[in-house]
Amino acid sequence: MLNILKKHPWIGFVIFGILLLLVPQLAEMGIMKQGYITTIGGTLIYAIAALGLNILLGYSGLISLGTAGFMGLATYISAYLTKDLNLPFEMSLILAILIPTLIGVIVGLVSLKIEGLYLAIATLAVSEVLRKTFEELDMFTNGFSGKNASYPVLLGRFALDRTSTYYLIVVVLILVMLITYNVMNGRLGRALNAMRGSEAAAQAMGVNLLTHRLIAFALATIYASLAGVLYVHFIKYSYPSIWNLKLSLDFLAMIVIGGLRSIYGTVLGAFIVFAVPDLFLKQIPYFKDLSYVLNGLLIIIVIIFYPNGLISIGTDIKKAIKKIIKRGKEDES
Repeated sequence: MLNILKKHPWIGFVIFGILLLLVPQLAEMGIMKQGYITTIGGTLIYAIAALGLNILLGYSGLISLGTAGFMGLATYISAYLTKDLNLPFEMSLILAILIPTLIGVIVGLVSLKIEGLYLAIATLAVSEVLRKTFEELDMFTNGFSGKNASYPVLLGRFALDRTSTYYLIVVVLILVMLITYNVMNGRLGRALNAMRGSEAAAQAMGVNLLTHRLIAFALATIYASLAGVLYVHFIKYSYPSIWNLKLSLDFLAMIVIGGLRSIYGTVLGAFIVFAVPDLFLKQIPYFKDLSYVLNGLLIIIVIIFYPNGLISIGTDIKKAIKKIIKRGKEDES
């Protein structure tokens, strides 16, 4: 089975998607609370945005603290187009991805002049400018009151509810995982990895830094914008206070905890950062108000003992099993 998954990784993604699709059925059977559908669905949305940041940081070596700002911009654009202008969901989806991506490409141009900590500060500045715009541009965003949206209506006739929107999120996540795997294991991924290792060596091998930096920022922004559209049509509201520095740092924590350059690790990191407090820690008596404190301690412990991300636990378990088997054979002989 493991050999099959190695040769055909898309099978693993499909199996993972099928498992996620079972969540609403588990809720209907009373095995988990109905509210967990919203929590898990929101976590999967954040995982989509984090996959884009993983492409940017993990594969390209470019850091960004502007993920929350781009995601927030997409939420307001989609909500405004569908709610105020009554445009089809599909058209709002395209525009809500296209507009932030153009801004992301401009930031990519800036990245040619600055890098490292300075690039992080520059992207943070862009995110803060966007957040302040959300607060002040009342006619577009409703200011501090926030912007409401409804569940998607596909092709103008298929109105979705919470459960069917959750299914849509799962399908989009699996497609994004498949696309990410294929792209990062192809020519583009090799070029981005070369650029991350050494820009001088990458240029010597014919990698165009301008083109590939723009592509990296564009992909990260596309993923964040797609996540933003799904968020506003699943959670059904968007407030300026949501799209702050803390959320961008949470995205960064997700890929560090789960594992850089790891698709499954990113999803795992999303569950640890966003789902664990609501699904598990808040259920512990007397610790409801301290759930996020406990989650922070968990993050610290993970970073200390698994600097390559929690996804490496599987490798450690395999090594431990092999050692046990080897010792058993030695004892028998």
